[in-house]
Amino acid sequence: MEAAATRSAAGRQRKRQLSGLAAPETTEETGTPEKRERRPGRRRTGRRIQEDQEEAVFREVVSFTPDPLPVRYYDKDTTQPISFYLSSLEELLAWTPCMEDGFNTALEPTECRQPPLSSQRPRTLLCHDMMGGYLDDKFIQGSAVQNPYSFYHWQYIDIFVYFSHHTVTIPPVGWTNAAHRHGVCVLGTFITEWSEGGRLCEAFLAGDERSYQAVADQLVQMAQFFRFDGWLINIENSLSPAAVGNLPPFLRYLTTQLHQQVPGGLVLWYDSVLQSGQLKWQDELNKQNSVFFDSCDGFFTNYNWREEHLERMLGQAGERVADVYVGVDVFARGNVVGGRFDTDKSLELIRKHGFSAALFAPGWVYECLEKREFFQNQDKFWRLLERYLPTHSICSLPFVTSFCLGMGTRRVCYGQEEAVGPWYHPSAQDIQPLFGEHRLGGDGRGWVKTHCCLADAWHGGSSLLLRGLIPPELGNVAVRLFSLQVPVPPKIFLSMVYKLEGPTEVRVGLELTTGDAGSCHVGDISVLDAETSSRHSPRPLRVPPTKLARWVGRCSQQLSGGWVQRCYEVSLRGCLLLDLFINFSRPQGSRGEESFICRLGEIQVVDANSLQTPLPQVQAVTVSQVRWQHALSEWESPPAQLQLTCTLHWSYLLSQVRCFRIHCWGGTIAGSPSREPPKPEKPTFLGLAFTTQYRIVGLAVEAARLGQDGRVEFLVEPVPKEGFLVPQAGWGRATLLYSAPQ
Repeated sequence: MEAAATRSAAGRQRKRQLSGLAAPETTEETGTPEKRERRPGRRRTGRRIQEDQEEAVFREVVSFTPDPLPVRYYDKDTTQPISFYLSSLEELLAWTPCMEDGFNTALEPTECRQPPLSSQRPRTLLCHDMMGGYLDDKFIQGSAVQNPYSFYHWQYIDIFVYFSHHTVTIPPVGWTNAAHRHGVCVLGTFITEWSEGGRLCEAFLAGDERSYQAVADQLVQMAQFFRFDGWLINIENSLSPAAVGNLPPFLRYLTTQLHQQVPGGLVLWYDSVLQSGQLKWQDELNKQNSVFFDSCDGFFTNYNWREEHLERMLGQAGERVADVYVGVDVFARGNVVGGRFDTDKSLELIRKHGFSAALFAPGWVYECLEKREFFQNQDKFWRLLERYLPTHSICSLPFVTSFCLGMGTRRVCYGQEEAVGPWYHPSAQDIQPLFGEHRLGGDGRGWVKTHCCLADAWHGGSSLLLRGLIPPELGNVAVRLFSLQVPVPPKIFLSMVYKLEGPTEVRVGLELTTGDAGSCHVGDISVLDAETSSRHSPRPLRVPPTKLARWVGRCSQQLSGGWVQRCYEVSLRGCLLLDLFINFSRPQGSRGEESFICRLGEIQVVDANSLQTPLPQVQAVTVSQVRWQHALSEWESPPAQLQLTCTLHWSYLLSQVRCFRIHCWGGTIAGSPSREPPKPEKPTFLGLAFTTQYRIVGLAVEAARLGQDGRVEFLVEPVPKEGFLVPQAGWGRATLLYSAPQ
């Protein structure tokens, strides 16, 4: 991959460097509870006793009577909401969406990307198969696991399949959220195996069309409701003539209905059964299985192929070469080409003939190698494949990332540490960059390497570590982090948060590359801070709207932990934003080698107009499914402690948020890493939600005394896509009053 320093601005590309100035330092305000007017609300029967525009009040009498929850949706030990699968045809046909299903619904559809998945460029599919599936990734609201598996090379793949050996594998929502954020579509798996699978297939395929259409309709409804993108169909058992005869019409009906209900939806067929009904893997597309390929969107071959299989398939695939996904078992089981750290040998042959690739179980680097070296091994695996994996580009704004992997050893919110201890929450993964080692041309003495870094974070659990060297003959080195294709609005705001390690005077700058040089005009590039000069003062800041004031306000704050933030305003006309680079330039007067270590904490590219719109408020927060347990306080004996578990619901337009942060006044989560009582000046952070409901589990609260009410207040903080802190006046609230039984 070429570094920015060697790229030419000629032709249809244009690069602008934003070196900027460090923002001036001020103190950061603390988040204290805001006063609000109490208005008399209307009384209701049941648990809700009062509500007004901002807050509802609910009442509970403490009871320790068990209140059973649906086993499918909640972990039996913790009652945390979990992602689930279905094990039978009866379960599939009986499924209808319910309130609990809302936990497993993705935040939004797949982000816009270029080229679109429908283009005929060869694609890359990742089939995730790890130890039976539904491991730590099943916990929808995250877990406290150490050293979990994490995938972050999203820019190299186009399709993510969640695979298990359960009949209906619904992708855990954390994977769907992370993939969609990167423009990657997500498929579940419908699989039948062995004699039991044969009986299941006969039950819905051997009859009339109503039977297989009912199954297809359920699969489509699931994809539509949970907001994933389709199915891999894997029939690994022999079929009767009647059943195999209905298989192509089943695939055609499923594919047609999915395309109508799920934009960009996909149905793929796995190389297994032949048109005769015999189970016999072919390792290729041929006349014995092409009827299934012709009935859906693509064909996933078995793994024991040779180059002659690929050569034969060219004629069979015709114009749909890119719809053939040649399977590669990364574990290298059987008589396969490549696999493990030789997977590049498989990719070389697949791309030579123009086919798409299906990488099966690349979690091999996690399952079979040292966990302590997981990040190094995963980076090595994908770096070896890099030349065979065309990237795709993100094409929508706002573009905001803190490089969080959805995991960490502590949790940080804009430079302020919130909690210490391991956490894993795949939905919280931010957009990830292009990883690897980037060397300059010529003798290659200048270089930049990018790595994940869990040791420090600006927001979330990790940052991006960049290490590099500026050789004496060059003034700078640069690395491309993101590939974009964004039609740019007339004015954009950009922000970068970073810190340099050790004594160095190397300068850090943000670069962007624009396309369509014939009509693209780049106007003034201004530095934004609180003390704007006449030259750099943007007009909207004279009377800034709430969202703009919150966004620009961060540019002038003193940042803890040595972080530096730079903000820019760029005026453009008729431009296409193509790439984001980070540029490192030598200090003035320096002539020798300059090495550097830099951590990137955040990058933002925001449409200025989006910051002019009003900031909506979280509405209609409710408290339900309340359960109580006895508990002992961690820091004192009296007063007695209870553990509260309940579910919050609220109303908010999901297209406007990255997530919701859930807080409370009056309790702490049992088992929290903090050993001190909660500080009264700040609400307790409970967790993140990526839908409009959240399950609070094991919240420690004081037991109510006889004749007195206990009180706990829940707060729902929206996190806008533009990436800034919303004042508490925009949060949703609900109060639970509870009393001891008479």
